[in-house]
Amino acid sequence: MAQIPASSDRQFPADTEIWYSLKSAISTSSGFQRWQLERDAQLHGIRLEQQVQRYLRETLETLAY
Repeated sequence: MAQIPASSDRQFPADTEIWYSLKSAISTSSGFQRWQLERDAQLHGIRLEQQVQRYLRETLETLAY
């Protein structure tokens, strides 16, 4: 079966710039900071980018429920 490349496999300069801006905005939001405090032990040693990705995934899962 053929694999379809994920959008993250194709990096475009504009995408990188948008992701950096989005990551910065999310990481300074009160919701993200509260989420970090609630999961402090789980997030120890995880890069900010991974934390933002996890936060977005959990937020979307909650909204989809």
